[in-house]
Parts: sequence; C-alpha cells; structure tokens
Amino acid sequence: MFKYTQKIKIKYFYIFFITIFLSGCVGSSSVGVFGSGVSVALDPRTIGTQIDDSIMQKSISTKLALIDKKYILNVSTKVLDGRIYLSGKVDEPEEKLEITKIAWETYGARSVKNNIRIKGNFSFKNSAKDILITTQLRTAFILNKEISSANFNLDTINQKIYIFGIAKNKEEVEEIMKESKQIAYVEDVIPSIILVSELSR
Repeated sequence: MFKYTQKIKIKYFYIFFITIFLSGCVGSSSVGVFGSGVSVALDPRTIGTQIDDSIMQKSISTKLALIDKKYILNVSTKVLDGRIYLSGKVDEPEEKLEITKIAWETYGARSVKNNIRIKGNFSFKNSAKDILITTQLRTAFILNKEISSANFNLDTINQKIYIFGIAKNKEEVEEIMKESKQIAYVEDVIPSIILVSELSR
C-alpha cells in the first residue's frame, strides 16, 4: 500500500512539473505574438510550431544584428506559423528590401509581411522607369499561365528587380527569370524564391 501511494505521488509530481514547464514555455511565446494577458488556450499553434516560430524569429533577429546593430532597436520581427511580420523604420529603401530578403530566405518561411517604413523623403528613388518595370513584369506574370502571380511580390529599385515568393517547382522559377529578363531597362534581377518542397512544414 505504501509503495502504491508513493508511486501515485511521484506520478502526480511529474505531471505537475511538466504542466508548469509547458505553461512557462507557451506563456512566454503567447505574450510575444498575441499580447500580454491573452489566455494560452487561445493560441492555435502546437508546441512544436511555437518552437519553430521562436527559432525562426531569433534567427532573423540575429542575422539583422550582424548586419547592423541599429536593427536591434529599429526593426521588430514576429513569426506566427511560419508567417513573418516585420515592422519598424530604416533610412533607405534598399535596407527594407535586404531585410525582406533575409526574412524570405529563413528556413520555414511561408510568407513575409513587411510594414517597415522609410525615414524621410525617398520619392525621387521611385523613378518612372522603376514603376514601368514593376508594372510590366506584374502584367507578364499575370498573362503567363505557368506562373501563379498571386504568390509573388515585386519591387524595383534603380532598375533592379527584387522578387519574393513561393514557387510550385523549378520550372516556375525558370519562367519567372525568363519573363524578368525580357523587361526593358532592367539591370539586374534579385530573386528570393522558395520552393514549396523546401517549406519545413
């Protein structure tokens, strides 16, 4: 009887310990994404997904800090189920594009929402050629049946095209590059394209 009682106590001790441990892990993650005071039960992600998101978030923050320590304070990164949300301020549009590229190339990224703002006036960089290039390429993507245009974001800075998105296969990537290189005035094409097969989940 004594041994049975001891086993019961040990069993409940382990259950109690694991519950406290998991509550601590999940709680800190929930506060980061959903805001303080939100019940853990409202977090729809599994423990594994939350850990993956946390690893992705730390990876992006570390890479940005290595580029420039100012990003530690100026750029905020949140990850929810592989979807990356960026916010903050930078000095130049090229910085915003570089940060987007780093986020897209993070293993497990499903999408990137970049709400980073550019400090000061940079309208002179949005030249007529850049706007024309982006418009022509977006139209080409829509007309090409081999390309799922909705899966890609386009930006053009100083006649350089930046393409972010998720492709079905390598053939779609080849079509994207072919269309991009046919656009007039383009000096370079910088793709950050993930294949569906490369997604971690």
